[in-house]
Amino acid sequence: MYHLSSTRDAPTLHLVCGKIGAGKSTLSQQLVAQPCHVLISEDAWLAALYPDQIHSVADYLRRAAALRAALTQHVRAILQAGVSVVLDVPFNTPAARAWGRELFESAGVAHQLHFLDAPDAVCKARLRARNARGEHPFQASDEAFEQITRHFVAPAPEEGFVVIRHAQDA
Repeated sequence: MYHLSSTRDAPTLHLVCGKIGAGKSTLSQQLVAQPCHVLISEDAWLAALYPDQIHSVADYLRRAAALRAALTQHVRAILQAGVSVVLDVPFNTPAARAWGRELFESAGVAHQLHFLDAPDAVCKARLRARNARGEHPFQASDEAFEQITRHFVAPAPEEGFVVIRHAQDA
């Protein structure tokens, strides 16, 4: 059990950005190991709320939007209670990052956008290994990787985020 004291760090909203297989969930697990941090995993919530209902990108987008709408007040309340939140959600587009901005600004807390910058070949190899292990609630083919990656937009300086870049080589 952690002792909460007035000297602990101020709450922070941690956002993750990176292609499928870049290591967002792995990094999220490392970040949440810090005291007074809570993990919210989109994949875990979607798998629990919509079992066997996500078969396409359109299905994912519809379900993820509903989940984000439901989580907004909850995440804000956790942050305002003084607990940091690690959102294992792909903040891979300016629109997705706008939701993250809404969360930390409305809660009045700090943020970090962790950008996992990995080449496609590395992501695909990790994705294939993850699929083979069968541990992840969602499987994605190389074709799905390509389809989803077409929508990926790396964070730009003009978006105004505190970006922590995690470069990964081939």
